Amino acid sequence: MIPILDSVRKAFGAHTVLDGLSLSLAESGISCLLGPSGCGKSTLLRITASLIPPDAGRVLINPGQSAVVFQEPRLLPWLSVEENLALATLSGSGREKRRQISEALALVQLENVEHLLPRELSGGMAQRTGLARALLRRPRFLLMDEPFAALDAITRGDLQKMIITLIAEQKMACLFVTHDINEALLIASHIHVIQDGKIVFDYAMDDGCNHNPIKQQILAYLQSKKEHE
Repeated sequence: MIPILDSVRKAFGAHTVLDGLSLSLAESGISCLLGPSGCGKSTLLRITASLIPPDAGRVLINPGQSAVVFQEPRLLPWLSVEENLALATLSGSGREKRRQISEALALVQLENVEHLLPRELSGGMAQRTGLARALLRRPRFLLMDEPFAALDAITRGDLQKMIITLIAEQKMACLFVTHDINEALLIASHIHVIQDGKIVFDYAMDDGCNHNPIKQQILAYLQSKKEHE
């Protein structure tokens, strides 16, 4: 396990979002950060990416080691796919950048879209393009903030299968934020449950394990916390 956050605290006004939270990720595979809406998942991810500072505690990874995929692909509408991705390529000649872009698009199963504008892409294609942009940074840690939440069920299922294969092949550590227990059980090698600003459960998802008891335990815990609020 790789420590990424140490005793991180973050508050917005009088509301404490993260309360002395520490987190480690598996060296490779998908670690899902699971919790209800408003529990601090996205704040944790943004702190991990050094997009916002913690009030206390430490981020233990360098910003250059990570790349972020947001819920919205955030493509510049007046630029083509290739031009959008060229903004993320770090070095090389024009020919080398085009090669890097083609390779990144192939990793997310997109071909012959370089000339298209964002408005000409489906939702799934746009999100794949956003993922390709993140991969161009060659990150050690891929940070994903509910990236499939806005997609229809069929497209979401296709992208879930793709990300499982991609992370395994690239041997990256992926922190995947979601509030969907079923999604976490489907894609995760580890599940971290966040509640009241702390990590309250950690699960290692062994191959072939029975998901139902884990799902019921998570649901029961979150429901008991809600009833006592």
